[in-house]
Amino acid sequence: MTNKPKVILEDLKSISYKKAWDYQATKMDELKEIKKWNRHQEPQKEQKHYLLLCEHNPVYTIGKSGSMDHLLQNEEELEKNGFEFFKINRGGDITYHGPGQLTVYPILDLDYFFHDVHKYVRLLEEVVIRTLEAFDIKAQREESFTGVWIDGLPKRKICAIGVHMSRWITMHGFALNVNTDLSHFGNIVPCGIDSDDKTVTSIEQELGAPVDMTKLKEVVSEVFAEVFDFDYAS
Repeated sequence: MTNKPKVILEDLKSISYKKAWDYQATKMDELKEIKKWNRHQEPQKEQKHYLLLCEHNPVYTIGKSGSMDHLLQNEEELEKNGFEFFKINRGGDITYHGPGQLTVYPILDLDYFFHDVHKYVRLLEEVVIRTLEAFDIKAQREESFTGVWIDGLPKRKICAIGVHMSRWITMHGFALNVNTDLSHFGNIVPCGIDSDDKTVTSIEQELGAPVDMTKLKEVVSEVFAEVFDFDYAS
């Protein structure tokens, strides 16, 4: 037997951003209710945790600290060109989600892991770095910037991270560019970083060939469990 947390893995596949956001909120509320019950009622309930994997329809999202100046088209132009746009409650600035990008949403009660927001973000980066190693891509953190990068000229951001917590329960997460259409980042200043020596990239661009998304999801799931030290619920 193990005392590790049990995490429910769900592949939401291709899903609209709003539907996934609402689903995250529902799961977060579920965890909050269990936490509340366990503080005041008996018998104790087993807390739940979720790891949600998905791809989104083309969408731009901007976090609480983001600047609308980093959206280079107005909302009418975006809608005309088939993009959605949402102001959301995660940290960070503006980013793009779409087909060919793996978006990962951990809904975890950190009471069962650790109480350290900085550590949580660093471990999300570690999941991505180890995942990319499995595809022979050397990635790293970039000082003063959140996310995962590939060194060189220019430095290339391959994964964006933005999180939200309430009562130590997490939502939102990271977006890893796999077979992503990188031209869609041209409508924004990605993550608010406007610098000639920094750009965005994808696994496909780095390897020169597309990657099987099913395989990528398997690796991410395995590495996530290793880094956060949990087991998947059967």
